[in-house]
Amino acid sequence: MKYVQKIVGESVYLSPVHTDDAETYIRWLNDFRVTDGLGQSTTTLSLREEHEWLERAQSSNGNHDFAIVRLSDDKLLGNGSLFNLRAPSMHAETGLFIGEAENRGKGYGTQALRLLVSYGFFYLNLHNIMLKVFSFNEAAIGMYQKIGFREIGRRRQSYFLNGKRYDDVMMDILREEFPINYIKNAQER
Repeated sequence: MKYVQKIVGESVYLSPVHTDDAETYIRWLNDFRVTDGLGQSTTTLSLREEHEWLERAQSSNGNHDFAIVRLSDDKLLGNGSLFNLRAPSMHAETGLFIGEAENRGKGYGTQALRLLVSYGFFYLNLHNIMLKVFSFNEAAIGMYQKIGFREIGRRRQSYFLNGKRYDDVMMDILREEFPINYIKNAQER
């Protein structure tokens, strides 16, 4: 069994990452259609580097890194993380991506983010989860707002891409603004 249904939603689940996926991730993370929105288009990753990252992500590195997997056929769709966890303030950052263009716009990212936020609030006892998005990424901003994230600030013209400058948009959500636990395999208490 390659993937483990750690956090289960309606049509996706979050699984610990697997080093066997290094080639898939390296293809995605060297694709401008993926990396432009991640702020990593000026980075070239090697298979060795990605394999090492996946090995670190499998260990207790303080982050919670997951493969996003389609429930119906166990197909790897992308990656999502909770990172920079800080105690005692109980805050963290989150981010995710869906690798293949054919799987974007189908709600997988929304479901995966709801699962990450549910896990952060209902299992890790976080109080605040923040993310960063670039101002050109209106679809992502709309999805984050749909979940309940609010804009908390901008770093103006801080991202350069294809000859233009864009703002970093910081958004966050508080525990009391997210009342529903979307994890389907969570035990009722």
